[in-house]
Amino acid sequence: MSKLVLTRIERRAEGHVAYVTVNNPGKRNALGLAGKLLLAQAFRRLARDRLLRVAVLTGAGDRSFMAGADLAEMKDLTRKEAHEVHTWVHRACEAIRALPVPVIARINGYCFGAGMEIAASCDMRIGVTTAKFGMPEVRFGIPSGMEACLLPHLIGWGKTRELVFIGDPLDAAEAYRCGFLEKLVEPAGLDPGVEQWISSILAAGPRAIRLQK
Repeated sequence: MSKLVLTRIERRAEGHVAYVTVNNPGKRNALGLAGKLLLAQAFRRLARDRLLRVAVLTGAGDRSFMAGADLAEMKDLTRKEAHEVHTWVHRACEAIRALPVPVIARINGYCFGAGMEIAASCDMRIGVTTAKFGMPEVRFGIPSGMEACLLPHLIGWGKTRELVFIGDPLDAAEAYRCGFLEKLVEPAGLDPGVEQWISSILAAGPRAIRLQK
Protein backbone atom coordinates (compact mmCIF):
# COMPACT_ATOMS: atom_id res chain seq x y z
CA MET A 1 0.00 0.00 0.00
CA SER A 2 1.28 3.48 -0.90
CA LYS A 3 1.79 5.95 1.92
CA LEU A 4 0.63 8.78 -0.35
CA VAL A 5 -2.77 7.34 -1.29
CA LEU A 6 -4.26 5.04 1.35
CA THR A 7 -7.15 2.67 0.66
CA ARG A 8 -9.10 0.96 3.43
CA ILE A 9 -11.92 -1.50 2.85
CA GLU A 10 -14.59 -1.79 5.52
CA ARG A 11 -16.47 -5.06 5.23
CA ARG A 12 -20.07 -4.69 6.32
CA ALA A 13 -22.97 -7.12 6.17
CA GLU A 14 -24.41 -5.22 3.18
CA GLY A 15 -21.10 -5.14 1.28
CA HIS A 16 -17.80 -3.28 1.13
CA VAL A 17 -17.27 0.42 1.86
CA ALA A 18 -13.97 1.84 0.57
CA TYR A 19 -12.18 4.81 2.14
CA VAL A 20 -9.52 6.42 -0.08
CA THR A 21 -7.32 9.05 1.60
CA VAL A 22 -4.73 11.34 0.02
CA ASN A 23 -2.04 11.38 2.69
CA ASN A 24 0.18 14.43 2.23
CA PRO A 25 -1.03 16.79 4.99
CA GLY A 26 2.29 18.64 5.20
CA LYS A 27 1.59 20.01 1.69
CA ARG A 28 -2.19 20.38 2.11
CA ASN A 29 -2.59 16.98 0.44
CA ALA A 30 -1.12 18.15 -2.85
CA LEU A 31 -1.01 15.14 -5.15
CA GLY A 32 1.91 15.71 -7.51
CA LEU A 33 2.43 13.33 -10.42
CA ALA A 34 2.97 10.28 -8.20
CA GLY A 35 -0.20 10.96 -6.21
CA LYS A 36 -2.35 11.38 -9.32
CA LEU A 37 -1.06 8.11 -10.74
CA LEU A 38 -1.70 6.31 -7.43
CA LEU A 39 -5.17 7.78 -7.10
CA ALA A 40 -6.11 6.54 -10.57
CA GLN A 41 -4.70 3.10 -9.75
CA ALA A 42 -6.60 2.94 -6.44
CA PHE A 43 -9.97 3.55 -8.11
CA ARG A 44 -9.22 1.16 -10.95
CA ARG A 45 -8.50 -1.58 -8.39
CA LEU A 46 -11.70 -0.78 -6.49
CA ALA A 47 -13.71 -1.11 -9.71
CA ARG A 48 -12.88 -4.82 -9.71
CA ASP A 49 -14.44 -5.38 -6.26
CA ARG A 50 -17.84 -6.92 -6.93
CA LEU A 51 -18.89 -6.47 -3.30
CA LEU A 52 -18.12 -2.74 -3.29
CA ARG A 53 -21.17 -0.60 -2.50
CA VAL A 54 -19.78 2.92 -2.04
CA ALA A 55 -16.45 4.77 -1.81
CA VAL A 56 -15.44 7.81 0.24
CA LEU A 57 -12.61 10.07 -0.95
CA THR A 58 -10.93 12.52 1.42
CA GLY A 59 -7.64 14.10 2.47
CA ALA A 60 -5.62 13.36 5.59
CA GLY A 61 -5.90 15.67 8.59
CA ASP A 62 -8.46 18.38 9.23
CA ARG A 63 -7.12 21.26 7.11
CA SER A 64 -7.23 20.12 3.49
CA PHE A 65 -9.17 17.89 1.13
CA MET A 66 -6.72 18.34 -1.75
CA ALA A 67 -4.75 21.40 -2.72
CA GLY A 68 -4.25 20.21 -6.28
CA ALA A 69 -0.87 20.60 -7.94
CA ASP A 70 2.43 20.43 -6.11
CA LEU A 71 3.81 23.82 -7.16
CA ALA A 72 7.32 22.98 -5.94
CA GLU A 73 7.30 20.01 -8.31
CA MET A 74 5.71 21.89 -11.22
CA LYS A 75 8.24 24.72 -11.42
CA ASP A 76 10.94 22.41 -12.79
CA LEU A 77 8.80 20.34 -15.15
CA THR A 78 9.60 20.09 -18.84
CA ARG A 79 6.82 20.62 -21.37
CA LYS A 80 6.50 16.83 -21.76
CA GLU A 81 6.38 16.27 -17.99
CA ALA A 82 3.76 19.01 -17.53
CA HIS A 83 1.58 17.30 -20.14
CA GLU A 84 1.97 14.02 -18.26
CA VAL A 85 0.91 15.64 -14.96
CA HIS A 86 -2.30 17.02 -16.52
CA THR A 87 -2.97 13.70 -18.25
CA TRP A 88 -2.87 11.89 -14.90
CA VAL A 89 -5.30 14.38 -13.35
CA HIS A 90 -7.68 13.43 -16.15
CA ARG A 91 -7.07 9.71 -15.65
CA ALA A 92 -7.65 9.97 -11.89
CA CYS A 93 -10.92 11.83 -12.44
CA GLU A 94 -11.91 9.36 -15.14
CA ALA A 95 -11.28 6.41 -12.79
CA ILE A 96 -13.45 8.05 -10.11
CA ARG A 97 -16.28 8.67 -12.55
CA ALA A 98 -15.99 5.14 -13.97
CA LEU A 99 -16.27 3.45 -10.56
CA PRO A 100 -19.53 1.46 -10.80
CA VAL A 101 -20.74 2.64 -7.37
CA PRO A 102 -21.21 6.13 -5.87
CA VAL A 103 -18.18 8.11 -4.72
CA ILE A 104 -18.62 10.58 -1.85
CA ALA A 105 -16.18 13.48 -1.57
CA ARG A 106 -15.58 14.12 2.15
CA ILE A 107 -14.29 17.69 2.00
CA ASN A 108 -12.57 18.55 5.26
CA GLY A 109 -10.73 21.76 4.31
CA TYR A 110 -8.95 23.41 1.37
CA CYS A 111 -10.19 22.22 -2.03
CA PHE A 112 -8.27 23.97 -4.80
CA GLY A 113 -7.36 23.45 -8.44
CA ALA A 114 -7.07 19.78 -9.33
CA GLY A 115 -8.57 19.04 -5.91
CA MET A 116 -11.76 20.83 -6.91
CA GLU A 117 -11.78 18.99 -10.25
CA ILE A 118 -11.41 15.67 -8.42
CA ALA A 119 -14.23 16.61 -6.04
CA ALA A 120 -16.38 17.52 -9.06
CA SER A 121 -15.72 14.02 -10.44
CA CYS A 122 -17.30 12.46 -7.37
CA ASP A 123 -21.03 11.75 -7.25
CA MET A 124 -21.81 13.67 -4.05
CA ARG A 125 -19.93 16.25 -2.02
CA ILE A 126 -20.21 17.03 1.68
CA GLY A 127 -18.06 19.82 3.11
CA VAL A 128 -17.33 21.51 6.41
CA THR A 129 -18.17 25.14 7.09
CA THR A 130 -14.45 25.99 7.32
CA ALA A 131 -13.60 24.64 3.84
CA LYS A 132 -12.36 26.87 1.01
CA PHE A 133 -12.78 26.23 -2.71
CA GLY A 134 -11.15 27.68 -5.80
CA MET A 135 -9.50 27.36 -9.20
CA PRO A 136 -6.47 29.64 -8.74
CA GLU A 137 -4.32 28.36 -11.62
CA VAL A 138 -4.42 31.62 -13.60
CA ARG A 139 -2.79 33.36 -10.63
CA PHE A 140 0.25 31.14 -11.31
CA GLY A 141 0.21 31.68 -15.08
CA ILE A 142 -1.29 28.32 -16.03
CA PRO A 143 -4.76 27.24 -17.21
CA SER A 144 -7.08 24.94 -15.29
CA GLY A 145 -7.07 21.23 -16.05
CA MET A 146 -9.56 19.67 -18.45
CA GLU A 147 -11.88 18.46 -15.67
CA ALA A 148 -12.87 22.07 -15.07
CA CYS A 149 -15.40 21.25 -17.80
CA LEU A 150 -17.40 19.38 -15.12
CA LEU A 151 -18.05 22.55 -13.13
CA PRO A 152 -20.77 24.19 -15.28
CA HIS A 153 -23.01 21.15 -14.78
CA LEU A 154 -22.75 21.69 -11.01
CA ILE A 155 -22.54 25.45 -10.53
CA GLY A 156 -23.49 26.99 -13.89
CA TRP A 157 -21.45 28.75 -16.53
CA GLY A 158 -21.35 32.14 -14.83
CA LYS A 159 -19.91 30.90 -11.54
CA THR A 160 -17.48 28.65 -13.43
CA ARG A 161 -16.18 31.59 -15.46
CA GLU A 162 -15.79 33.62 -12.29
CA LEU A 163 -13.73 30.83 -10.71
CA VAL A 164 -11.42 30.09 -13.64
CA PHE A 165 -10.89 33.67 -14.89
CA ILE A 166 -10.59 35.53 -11.59
CA GLY A 167 -9.22 32.83 -9.31
CA ASP A 168 -10.79 34.14 -6.11
CA PRO A 169 -11.71 31.42 -3.57
CA LEU A 170 -15.23 30.57 -2.46
CA ASP A 171 -16.13 30.00 1.16
CA ALA A 172 -18.12 26.89 2.07
CA ALA A 173 -21.42 28.74 2.35
CA GLU A 174 -21.08 30.04 -1.21
CA ALA A 175 -20.00 26.61 -2.49
CA TYR A 176 -23.18 25.19 -0.98
CA ARG A 177 -25.37 28.03 -2.25
CA CYS A 178 -24.14 27.69 -5.83
CA GLY A 179 -24.59 23.91 -5.84
CA PHE A 180 -21.06 22.54 -5.59
CA LEU A 181 -21.81 20.99 -2.21
CA GLU A 182 -24.90 18.88 -1.62
CA LYS A 183 -24.44 19.00 2.15
CA LEU A 184 -22.77 21.60 4.42
CA VAL A 185 -21.94 20.67 8.02
CA GLU A 186 -19.95 21.83 11.01
CA PRO A 187 -16.64 19.93 11.38
CA ALA A 188 -18.08 17.66 14.08
CA GLY A 189 -20.88 16.68 11.73
CA LEU A 190 -18.68 15.61 8.82
CA ASP A 191 -18.36 11.90 9.56
CA PRO A 192 -21.98 11.52 10.74
CA GLY A 193 -23.07 13.23 7.52
CA VAL A 194 -20.97 10.86 5.41
CA GLU A 195 -22.30 7.86 7.34
CA GLN A 196 -25.89 8.98 6.77
CA TRP A 197 -25.31 8.85 3.01
CA ILE A 198 -23.48 5.51 3.25
CA SER A 199 -26.31 3.97 5.27
CA SER A 200 -28.90 5.13 2.74
CA ILE A 201 -26.89 3.68 -0.15
CA LEU A 202 -26.39 0.37 1.68
CA ALA A 203 -30.14 0.19 2.34
CA ALA A 204 -30.84 0.29 -1.40
CA GLY A 205 -30.55 -2.58 -3.84
CA PRO A 206 -26.90 -3.16 -4.91
CA ARG A 207 -27.80 -3.77 -8.55
CA ALA A 208 -30.14 -0.78 -8.63
CA ILE A 209 -27.39 1.51 -7.34
CA ARG A 210 -24.91 0.24 -9.93
CA LEU A 211 -27.45 0.76 -12.68
CA GLN A 212 -28.15 4.28 -11.43
CA LYS A 213 -24.41 5.08 -11.52
